[in-house]
Amino acid sequence: MSPEEARAIFLRQAHAILATADASGVPHLVPVVFAATGDGLALVVDHKPKRTTDLKRLRNIEANPHVCLLTEQYAADWTTLWWARADGTAQVGPLTPPVLAVLQAKYPQYRAVPPDGPAVAVTVTRWSGWSGSSS
Repeated sequence: MSPEEARAIFLRQAHAILATADASGVPHLVPVVFAATGDGLALVVDHKPKRTTDLKRLRNIEANPHVCLLTEQYAADWTTLWWARADGTAQVGPLTPPVLAVLQAKYPQYRAVPPDGPAVAVTVTRWSGWSGSSS
């Protein structure tokens, strides 16, 4: 799968798995929703219940900005399997009106209850993917 194909299939998905690592390299995975912001991605800490507001993903990004996001499809018919990945660097900051707008355009839930937590801006440095139907 070409980087352009990987980006296109990735951006069509409703959610991804965010991989972060702490300063010593210990990995942490969490499902997230996201929206495209130009060549990058935006995530936000929203109102869904969480055990704490001191989120491991945010602490990890502050300590080690390298991240990876993965979307995928599994099926019994292995010719329909695929995955698409965005590798890059992330930065935690305040949620801005333009980022809120792209998230609300993709997720009606954010129109009903706008998130007000911090945002994560991902600068994607590499798009990659694989498909079971690739030759």
